[in-house]
Amino acid sequence: MKKYRFLSLLLAGLMALSLTCPALALEDPEPKARAALLVDGDNDEVLYEFHARERMYPASITKIMTSLVVLDAVEAGQIALDTQVTASAQAVDLPWNSSTAGIKAGETLTVESLLYCDLLPSGNEACNILAEAVAGTQAEFVARMNAKAQALGMEGTHFTNPHGLHDPEHYTTAYDIYLMARAAMGSETFRAIVRSPSHTLPATNLQPERVIYSSNGLLSSFYAGSGYTYGKAIGIKTGYTGEAGRCLASAAVDELGRTFYCVVLGTEDTKDEAGRHVWSFPETKRLLEWAFQNFHRITLLDKDTENVLREVPVTLSDDADYVLAQPVGELQATMPSDFDPKKAELLVDLPGSIQAPVTAGDKLGTITFRYDGVEYGTLDMAAADSVARSDFLYAVQQIQFYWGKWWVKALAAAGVALAAALVLLVTVVLPKRRARRRYSRSGGRRVGAGHYRGRR
Repeated sequence: MKKYRFLSLLLAGLMALSLTCPALALEDPEPKARAALLVDGDNDEVLYEFHARERMYPASITKIMTSLVVLDAVEAGQIALDTQVTASAQAVDLPWNSSTAGIKAGETLTVESLLYCDLLPSGNEACNILAEAVAGTQAEFVARMNAKAQALGMEGTHFTNPHGLHDPEHYTTAYDIYLMARAAMGSETFRAIVRSPSHTLPATNLQPERVIYSSNGLLSSFYAGSGYTYGKAIGIKTGYTGEAGRCLASAAVDELGRTFYCVVLGTEDTKDEAGRHVWSFPETKRLLEWAFQNFHRITLLDKDTENVLREVPVTLSDDADYVLAQPVGELQATMPSDFDPKKAELLVDLPGSIQAPVTAGDKLGTITFRYDGVEYGTLDMAAADSVARSDFLYAVQQIQFYWGKWWVKALAAAGVALAAALVLLVTVVLPKRRARRRYSRSGGRRVGAGHYRGRR
């Protein structure tokens, strides 16, 4: 029994110690890349960034924008997914180091098939063919790409071609890539394509039916080799040039239904005993798992938050001296596991006092939640109860209010002067006038009890 009692005491002591120890700070994942970004895509909240706003080369991640512009044209009715397009000789004339879907000059495919060729095997010629079909020329199509980038707020981006082959003036940022990826994922067609490990192209006028595979190692091992697939991955696009390095824009959904985006730019290949190791895939998987495990959606602020209620003094009421102000609605955010609500700042903006009547729900001010120097949002502060107005106090206030106005004082002074004039008129002026009238009627003689007119 002593043995078990000792173990119980030991466990209790360890638990008490764990409660007194501060929570460990969330460790930096230290991306093995030139730039990296993690975003809660459901709520458009950046979770982690590393050089994410700096200019980088996107390589074939460019094809997300190419597809987005094509799908905009489809939505606008300028072209359809089943529109047949014939590849020009210029479109399929590619540099020797280009990725290709094997499309031949004169071959006819639908717009939808070309989108699969663009996004899965990353066919550069498919991008050229789509550009000519939508805009007439590749140059005009690139102008549309840049206009779309501006419309999406991609301030650090400029395109010079539809496929991403290196050009010093063809650049973007990890954050801008997220903006266009999230916009593209709003299309059901795009989502269906980029999450496909493979796709069967129907027979064309020049080639029989064939299967194309995704270059995304998170979805398919056809190009990248085995060991990289990730069950939570739902896309999106790879990229590689010597100047850009290995790049990957990806999205994943966890068991809670949360959609996180990850962008890594400029990862490098390394060699191990098994051969080539394509770092963009394991690095992306590692970063996404780090985010899923260490970030959670929580309520930062609502009416039940500790120390959130405020008393606002109320005037013109006999019923209450103050009214409680409380937040309206709730403020949520995806926060790291080391989040400490005690370190949060509540920035309250309320008046020094308010006048009755007050109705429950009336907006009185605002409250802003700030943590670690970042403002996460603002809620209205509203009255929790109603407060009635005293008619007597209101009447006194109105008298005081109007008495303070110059024209009221002027009227009052005029009234006092008029009243004084009337008193003077009644008590002094009018009696003198009556006395003078009596004197004049007596002929100027003195009339009184001592005047004798009879015989002596």
